[in-house]
Amino acid sequence: MAPPSQLSVATSSVQRLVKEEASYRTELQQQETRIQKLQTSNGSNDDDGNAEYQLRQERQAVEETKAVLPPLRERIKEAIAKLESQLEAEKHSGKETPVEEITKAKEAIASAKTAYREIV
Repeated sequence: MAPPSQLSVATSSVQRLVKEEASYRTELQQQETRIQKLQTSNGSNDDDGNAEYQLRQERQAVEETKAVLPPLRERIKEAIAKLESQLEAEKHSGKETPVEEITKAKEAIASAKTAYREIV
């Protein structure tokens, strides 16, 4: 089996980063929902007295998740630029690149740019 081309590796990298960003967004929403639940319950079903501790822990988890997003945005931006340069290099290389690889790369760029606009 032939090793993957640089174009397919760059495409996979962009796709992975977009999935990772979406996963962090989902996690952030879930954490904020849990915080809302803890705040609305306000200790009404706090059997062992740890509601305040749980709330503090959830808030810390939200802050940690938010801290991951800016560097991830930069990595997505860099991966998009790398993939675009790979596509340009493939055009000028004269090699016969499979159409499906080019199509996947263009789709990955489009989805990454859409995701990037949503997070900025």
